[in-house]
Amino acid sequence: MSAEPSRPTPFTAPRFGVWLIGARGSVATTAIAGCAAVAGGLHPPTGMITETPDFASCGLPPLSSLVFGGHDTVDCPLPKRAEHLAAGGVLPHGLPSAVHAELVAADREIRPGGPLPGDTDGGPDRTDDAWIDAFATDIRDFVRRQDLAGAVVVNVASTEPAPADGSLPPSSLYAAAALRAGCAYVNFTPSTGLHHPALTALAASAGVPYAGRDGKTGQTLLRSVLGPMFAQRALAVRAWSGTNLLGGGDGAALADPAAAAAKNAGKERVLADTLGAAPEGEVHIDDVPALGDWKTAWDHIAFDGFLGARMVLQTTWQGCDSALAAPLVLDLARLAARAQQRGLTGPLAELGFYFKDPVGDGPASLGEQYAELKRFAGRLRDGGGDPGDTGVRADGGTGGGAAGSEAYGTAPGDRAAEDRGPGDGTPGDRAADGPRHGAGDSGGRR
Repeated sequence: MSAEPSRPTPFTAPRFGVWLIGARGSVATTAIAGCAAVAGGLHPPTGMITETPDFASCGLPPLSSLVFGGHDTVDCPLPKRAEHLAAGGVLPHGLPSAVHAELVAADREIRPGGPLPGDTDGGPDRTDDAWIDAFATDIRDFVRRQDLAGAVVVNVASTEPAPADGSLPPSSLYAAAALRAGCAYVNFTPSTGLHHPALTALAASAGVPYAGRDGKTGQTLLRSVLGPMFAQRALAVRAWSGTNLLGGGDGAALADPAAAAAKNAGKERVLADTLGAAPEGEVHIDDVPALGDWKTAWDHIAFDGFLGARMVLQTTWQGCDSALAAPLVLDLARLAARAQQRGLTGPLAELGFYFKDPVGDGPASLGEQYAELKRFAGRLRDGGGDPGDTGVRADGGTGGGAAGSEAYGTAPGDRAAEDRGPGDGTPGDRAADGPRHGAGDSGGRR
């Protein structure tokens, strides 16, 4: 009797991790719940650019293959946080219970973040490098425990003030940990992250792709469309002023003038880049706790027409910040994972479409940025590196670049970090002194 023909083993897509900084915040919770809802067919992928036809054959990891974890300094479980968001109208009624298992699974993979102001956990002499190593260990353990093909670290924590003394803020500690763990990195916030002089050498040598910063979700999205319109129409903008009314943790975080200044820098850059110079006017951010996760952004644009005729355009944007940001976070995680899988390294300037203050050189108008993004999709489709690179090493680590050459160890070019001081352009042995660090995690809307 002849043997039955062997049946082919069903193909299983590699799974990729999404490690969220601020993993219990509103944006992170909305992204996790939304990913489960879309992957399960409960809701359409509204707002997800990577689910449009232009990205259909780019080899992006399916939403069902994404595994979530992260760092946070708060301990509210994700299911409870999702219930709170549903009560506020951010998540659809009934969704928290429908994706409860996915929320619980992600919550199990969240590890304590830090350092908080005055934090002496681990002793008063705990160095920046010790924090970075601890965070990197958490990420490496997550990848190994879940048997993942790789992971992307995405910062969605609340905005922190820019450091005034040259020290590494929490966002930069997390960014350095991502690179040390050999992971792609995305900064969706205006916080410093990799934009710190002490991390320049590490970013250049780590051999992983990175993108940021400050997700473009509302007011600045409109500015990146209207600015080019005025320039192309040859209308002289005399002044451009704006006001943001928002509540929730983000409103509270941005009540700090230093944090608000970091946020507004990206908004001003868009106008300067699209108009050729920054017009007169400022953006004011007001904390209105009663608004919760909803915000109103108002712009007043004074401009001159033919023969000096004075005119005004006013816009009002009212939206749910988390629902605007979450699909972009999922887009960026998939794009960065695929970029690393294809062997791309360094700044991903083609992702400027998503950011107020993008890395690298690229256009500032939304239309041109979208054209760049579509070209990037073709690059991912046709191969940005070794076409045979699957992103998975034989030992289960992440491929794509020099960081993959050492199994989640200290990043190339920084292997002697523990022996060097701050003058060497690395985290070095600077002692953490507690109060110089901000909270950095989901105290805000992120």
